[in-house]
Amino acid sequence: MKKITAILNILLIISVAIGVLYMFSGGGNDAVFATSGIYNLKYFTVLSNCLCGIIAIVYLACNLMHKKISLLWKYIGATEVGLTFMVIACFLQPMYPTLDMYAEGNLWFHLICPLIAMAELVLLTIDKKKMPIKWSMITMIPVFIYGTIYLLNVQINGIGKWPKSNDFYGFLNWGLPIGIIIFSCIILMSWVIALLLRIPNVVSNRKNNFSLHREV
Repeated sequence: MKKITAILNILLIISVAIGVLYMFSGGGNDAVFATSGIYNLKYFTVLSNCLCGIIAIVYLACNLMHKKISLLWKYIGATEVGLTFMVIACFLQPMYPTLDMYAEGNLWFHLICPLIAMAELVLLTIDKKKMPIKWSMITMIPVFIYGTIYLLNVQINGIGKWPKSNDFYGFLNWGLPIGIIIFSCIILMSWVIALLLRIPNVVSNRKNNFSLHREV
């Protein structure tokens, strides 16, 4: 199992690196990369994937040095990219059907990296100690912080016009109250994703406890 998760970490790092290369070379050719280079760090998509990549690097480094890293970090990373995956698939792609949300760099950030990160988390935690329910609530913090900064930025600097719009996700197309509701739903969605990612860990612990009781 350790070899498989190590391979998945390496694949995750490579995938994030490919996405970043597209980010710096796309120059607005992508459906979402309307800006170029470091300016793309305003997108939750980019931030969540880069976070996952950094966590994967630290995880591999800790393993090589025989040190432990809390699985909470893996849980947070997988939840954030899982949210990216779900928002694109269930909200943004249907909302903007003329845009290909899985073209070029978006393929890596919207699909490949999230799937690798979520699969790796399941493999890492399936036979581990039961993850506390409070961890699932902690995973909502990055989304809450991002949403708060996003809304404050629009309120302070205005919406602006595309491609320099501060409301680059279009969540305020129907006004601030609806925008707040949308972000609240997204925060709730991140919690649901966290709970779903926790299920294999919970089920495996129940099975192990049941086996122990039978042996006793």
